[in-house]
Amino acid sequence: MTTDHIPPGDRRYKEARRYALAIFAALLALWLRWLLSPLLGETNPYHTLWPAVVFSAWYCGVGPSMVTSLTGLAGIWYWFLPPNNSFGLRDPKVEISGMLGFLVFSGMIIALGEANRRSVDRSKWAEEQLRKAHDELEMKVQERTEDLKTANDSLRELSSRLQQMRDEERRQIARELHDSVGQLLAALSMNIAVVRRQSDKLDAAGARAVSENAAMVDQISLEIRTISHLLHPPLLDAAGLASALRWYVDGFSERSKIKVDLDMPQEFGRLSDEMEIAIFRMVQECLTNIHRHSGGASATIRVHEEDHYLRVEIQDQGKGIPAEKQAQISSSTRTGVGFRGMRERLRQLGGILEIRSDSTGTAVMATLPLQDSAHSDVKESGNGPTA
Repeated sequence: MTTDHIPPGDRRYKEARRYALAIFAALLALWLRWLLSPLLGETNPYHTLWPAVVFSAWYCGVGPSMVTSLTGLAGIWYWFLPPNNSFGLRDPKVEISGMLGFLVFSGMIIALGEANRRSVDRSKWAEEQLRKAHDELEMKVQERTEDLKTANDSLRELSSRLQQMRDEERRQIARELHDSVGQLLAALSMNIAVVRRQSDKLDAAGARAVSENAAMVDQISLEIRTISHLLHPPLLDAAGLASALRWYVDGFSERSKIKVDLDMPQEFGRLSDEMEIAIFRMVQECLTNIHRHSGGASATIRVHEEDHYLRVEIQDQGKGIPAEKQAQISSSTRTGVGFRGMRERLRQLGGILEIRSDSTGTAVMATLPLQDSAHSDVKESGNGPTA
C-alpha cells in the first residue's frame, strides 16, 4: 500500500485535487441548502451537508473530509443559523449543541470512510501483489518452458545425431565384414579347395576334416554375408528401398517360416537416404517383433503414396499386444527402445507412428510427408503390387 513509487509532483497534484473536491462538495452543499431555504426554513440546517461529508470521507480522505465538515459548518453558522449572515447565535446552547453533534457524527462518518478507504486500498494492494506474483510466476514458467524446449531440442538433436552415427557405424561394420572378413574367408576357402584336391594323399580322418572345414567355411561365409546385409543391406544404397525390402522379406520368410506379403509398386521410385533407411528399419523392427511375440504365421506389408504422403503399414494376424503393454507403448516415457527408435526416426522426417492392436492382430502404420522430388519419383513408378 506504499506510495513511495509515485513521483512527488503527482502526489502533490492528487492531494490538491482531493482538497479542492472537498471544498467544492461543501460549497455545493451550502448552495443546495440555500435553494431549499424556502422549504426548510431555519430547521434542519445540516441536511445537505451530510452527503458532502460522506462523499469526502469515502473518496477524498481524512484531511479533505475534515475541511468539508469545517467549511460546511462555518457556512451553516454564518448563513443559516439565526441571526443570518453573521457568526452570532440567537440560542447559543441549542445551536452549539447542534454544531457539536454535527461534528461528532461527521467524525464517525469520516472514521468509517477512512476504514473503508483503507480496506479498499488493502484489497487493491493485495490484488496488485497477486498480479505481480502471477506475472512473475508466468514469466518463470515461460523461462522454464523455453529452457525445457531448448533441452528437448538439444536432446532430439543428440538423438538424431546418435541415430545417424549408429547407421553409419552399421554401414562401416557391414562393409568391413563383407570386404575384409569376407575376402579372408574366400582366400581360406580357396586354400582348402587346394588341400581337398590333394586329399587322396591323406588318410580317411584327414580327408574328412578337410571336407568338414570346407563346409564350415562356406557356412561362416553365408552367416557373415547375412549379418552384413542385415546391418546395412547394400541394395538399399545401390537399388533403393523396394529392392532392399523384397530381399529382406524373402530372407525373413525363409528364416522364420512366417509368410510375409509385400504390397508396393513394382517400380518404386527413390526416396531420400534418411527416409529409405527409416522405413527399412521400421519394417525390420516390426517383423522382428512379429517373429518374437505375435505367434502369427503370416504378415502383410503395404507401402503406398496418398495425398503427398507415403504410408507404410505392417500388419500381422497374431495374438495382439496386451492392454498393459499397449499403455506402456502409448506413453512416450515408457515405450520400448524399438518403438521409441521408430518414433524418433519418423519425427525427424516430419512423420508419425500409429499402433493398433486387438485379439486379431497388430497393425503398425507410419505416415511421412513426401517432398516434391520424392513425390514425383513415386508418381512416376507403376502401381502393380508385388507379393
